Amino acid sequence: MNSRISEIRRQFNRNANSYDAHAHVQRMMSDQLANSFIGMKKKDFRDRLSILEIGCGTGTLTEILVKEWPSASITALDIAPAMITLAQQRVQSSAAKITGTHTMDRLRFLNADIEVWAPNAPKASFDLIVSNACFQWLSNPRQTLGQLRRLLRAGGLLLFTTFGPDTFCELHKAFHDVYRAEGIEPQRHGLTFRTPAEWNSLLAESGFSSIQNERAIRIEKYASTRDFLLSIKGMGASTSEAVAREGLSSRRLFASMYKEYEAKFSVPGGVAASYDLLFIQAWVDR
Repeated sequence: MNSRISEIRRQFNRNANSYDAHAHVQRMMSDQLANSFIGMKKKDFRDRLSILEIGCGTGTLTEILVKEWPSASITALDIAPAMITLAQQRVQSSAAKITGTHTMDRLRFLNADIEVWAPNAPKASFDLIVSNACFQWLSNPRQTLGQLRRLLRAGGLLLFTTFGPDTFCELHKAFHDVYRAEGIEPQRHGLTFRTPAEWNSLLAESGFSSIQNERAIRIEKYASTRDFLLSIKGMGASTSEAVAREGLSSRRLFASMYKEYEAKFSVPGGVAASYDLLFIQAWVDR
C-alpha cells in the first residue's frame, strides 16, 4: 500500500466514529444515488443480481441496497476497517427490524483498496457497481475504471457520485490570495477534483457507453472557517496536496486564511462553503 493510500486509510479509520456527525452532504448524495437506482431497478435489472459497492463507509448506502434488493448478492468494500465495522453494525441492526430482509449470508464486507482488489476479481461478476463520494480518492482513475468495466456483465451499470472542481472554491480562493499577498506561488490545499467532461472522457476510454451526468452546487453554512475545517477533518477528508513552504509558517498561513475567508465569504450566522456535486452513470453495452 503506497504512502498516499496509507494516509487516506489512517484518516478514515481514525475518524470513523465522527464521520456521520459531519457527513450531511454525503448523506444527501447517498439518498439521491439510491433514488436513481431504485427508480430504474424494476425496468433495467432482475431481482437476483450481483452488486458491488465501492467505499461503503459507515453503511448508509449499503443499508438501502440491502432493503431494496433483498435477493441480491452484495459486496461492500472499504479501505478503512473501522468503517467496515460500523457498516456491519448498521446493516445488522436494520436487518433485525425488517421482516424478510436480505440475509447476512448474501452480503459480504471486504476491507480492501478497490485499485488493488479489482484487477484480481473475476471478470463479468457484477450487474451493478455503485459508489458514493469515493472516486475523488482514486490514484489512477483511468486504470480503475477499466477494471470496473471488466467486472461488469453485459448490460451492467456503473453509478457513482463524486465532487467537482468548484468544491470548496471559497477555501481555495482564500488560500490563493494569502499566498499572493506573501509573494509566494499558490498551492492547493486539499484534492484536485475532475470536471464532468474529464470523467466522461475517462469512462468512454474505458469502454462505457450511454454516459450521463448531473451537476449541482450545494452551499453549506458553518459557524466559522475553523468549524468548517474541523468538520472536514472529522470526516477524515483533510488530505492535502500542499507542502510546507519556507518563509510562511503553517500557523501564520492559516491565521491569514481564516481572516481572508471570513472577510469575503461570510453569510448571516457564519461562513459559506460550496460543494460541487457530480452524479454519473455509465452502461456496458449488451
